[in-house]
Amino acid sequence: MNTTPEDLNITVEDHPCLDPALIRIGHGDISASDPDALLQWLSVAEEVTGKSPFRVLVDSSRQDEVKSRVRDLLRHGGYKPTGRGKPASEYLVKAVSANKLGHINPVVDLINVVSLHSGLPISVVDLNRCEPAGGKLRIAIAPENSEYVFNASGQTIKLDGLLCLFDEQGPCANAVKDSQRTKTSADTRESLVVIWGTDELPGQTEKAAQWLESLAADCYQGLLTQRVS
Repeated sequence: MNTTPEDLNITVEDHPCLDPALIRIGHGDISASDPDALLQWLSVAEEVTGKSPFRVLVDSSRQDEVKSRVRDLLRHGGYKPTGRGKPASEYLVKAVSANKLGHINPVVDLINVVSLHSGLPISVVDLNRCEPAGGKLRIAIAPENSEYVFNASGQTIKLDGLLCLFDEQGPCANAVKDSQRTKTSADTRESLVVIWGTDELPGQTEKAAQWLESLAADCYQGLLTQRVS
């Protein structure tokens, strides 16, 4: 990796229920140990979800609870996590159910699998596209009149009151849509994953983080995960 743990400084502002996990990933010479080992999890079929470490997708009451708790997490600053502004984890269920989601890149595939099964939204940013690259970051509520571009066609998302990851230039990721400015690509060499967990779901964040680390180790060579405290 380009930086040491001390070089990556992430401040998390006080929040009544945020329980995040921060995982830095070094992108080495990535190769798949088993090309289908990870993508087989991008399914809501019972034979797959029944083997998941989570019971979210096979238990409707559990799914409703996770959905409600995650939305409550995002409501704290005044943001309304509904409609087009709902958590990314909810979009995943719909996309996978409609067979509209497949391979993107190793790290995005990882977070999609873990987010789908845990019900927790997960962000990923290219640390070398953050300002300053790989340096100081913070997690905080976005102020009024905040927005950023979230896709290549230039569409924007209003961020007022939404919990976001910030670099020196401003907000760059959140539980709804990550910014286009810091998205990962084939050229990414170091990324940061943020699991947007809540302490209203005790243990869910840590279980999601551990599964992500395990999948990375089992499915890919060259992906090096490291927790950031």
